[in-house]
Amino acid sequence: MLAMVHACALNGLDGQPVEVQVDFNPRAMIPSFTIVGLPDSAVKESRERVRAAVKNSRLNFPNKGYLVNLSPADIPKHSTAYDLAVAVGVLAATDQVPLEALAGAMFVGELSLDGRLRHVRGAMPMAYAAAQHGMHTLYVAAGDAAEAALIDAVRVIPVESLGELVEHLYGSRPLAPCPPGVPPSPGDTLPEGVVDFADIKGQEHVKRALEIAAGGGHNVLLSGPPGTGKTLLARAMSGILPALTRAEALEVTRIYSVADLLTGTPLLQTRPFRAPHHTISTAGMIGGGSLPRPGEVTLSHRGILFLDECTEHNPRTLEVLRQPLEDKRVTISRAKGSLTFPANFMLVLAMNPCPCGYYGDPVKSCTCTPPMIARYQAKLSGPLLDRIDMACQVPRVEYDKLLSSGRGESSAAVRARVQAARARQLARFGDSGLYANADMTVGDLERFCVLSPEARQLLELSVRRMQLSARAYHRILKLSRTIADLADSADISAAHAAEAIQYRPKVEHR
Repeated sequence: MLAMVHACALNGLDGQPVEVQVDFNPRAMIPSFTIVGLPDSAVKESRERVRAAVKNSRLNFPNKGYLVNLSPADIPKHSTAYDLAVAVGVLAATDQVPLEALAGAMFVGELSLDGRLRHVRGAMPMAYAAAQHGMHTLYVAAGDAAEAALIDAVRVIPVESLGELVEHLYGSRPLAPCPPGVPPSPGDTLPEGVVDFADIKGQEHVKRALEIAAGGGHNVLLSGPPGTGKTLLARAMSGILPALTRAEALEVTRIYSVADLLTGTPLLQTRPFRAPHHTISTAGMIGGGSLPRPGEVTLSHRGILFLDECTEHNPRTLEVLRQPLEDKRVTISRAKGSLTFPANFMLVLAMNPCPCGYYGDPVKSCTCTPPMIARYQAKLSGPLLDRIDMACQVPRVEYDKLLSSGRGESSAAVRARVQAARARQLARFGDSGLYANADMTVGDLERFCVLSPEARQLLELSVRRMQLSARAYHRILKLSRTIADLADSADISAAHAAEAIQYRPKVEHR
């Protein structure tokens, strides 16, 4: 008897339906269980898991001949997510499950030997694929149901065990679907472990720069002597970022679902903050592997990628950031095909100004020679610096400020202004697909960045005297637009443009 069951494969961040075709031969003289359709080792091992799960669920497993085909057969199959579909196909082929109950349904899950269902990665993109391809029901492990139910176009049934699923398919003990919905908002509390801006003494100009960066999604370079608070300020920046929109939250959740990094909540509602160590490989940063997986640039999507002591990173690893910073996505090409991952992140770099760290410090003398300083600073190439919107010096904090008992402006107050600026941008961009000023293309600048005559004259003079590239000019325009949004100004004035210009990284010596 032949039975056909729908499962799902992951291709990058997308799900792709797979038809599991099970042919049962009751006349086979030699017992066999063969899986074809380019299965890897994990899929081939499902034979033993399915056999044990069926028997331990007090169901019948005739010791005859089984042939399982995973179609389309020319696509490599990975992961243990096919276990449930194979088991249901075996039961249907041996007349232990009604075939009509399988129509329009997708089955995803790993089986334990006792028949219980276990978690698999990628439940949300699989649910989306099921809805896209006309499936009305998705059966998943109970622990994955809330994540899959974020896609409300498909009915998600949480399943604890194989025996429980068989009873449901026969209608003797129906299972209740997981109600679709959105988890409660995290509110205005700071993310766990994030320092409040009010607790950071001094550095008011740096806080202003980080507010502008958060207001428009801009890239920042923090430079200063050791111990001045560069890392603390960068980590505190996640406390002033605006809340994710519903569309952004679904984007980020899909990435973390495929990377199997979702913990605690099915929907991520805080922006990612990734801070990889400087020993990270190029593949770890950009993504890759024989089965390409998202790298740090993709895991930082809609959030912050923070590189502390950035000059200690491998120069090649830093250079691969240039293309994602420009295109907001990364394409990984392998012999078996190419995958494109989103990579729209804010890059925050922190560095010392020289090898000893005290070049330009008014208190401690620098021991480095000019060639040493030039070589050290040249670890950040000119093309990479050209993609940085803001460069900010983080000087030593004066002793009296460290001892002061007063508190500065709280992260909540700064976040309110950032949220208001982002709301103005969303209203301005409408249905264009843009979320922040940093997302604007060259064609958007003339439409959305209206300059006053004074601002236009100032920018023209700056381009000529500073010998700015076209990219640098466009980034100054975007930064000026953000400063104007924070000031609730429809047009960009000379004051807004002047503040944006003074943040421009100096790259003349490159």
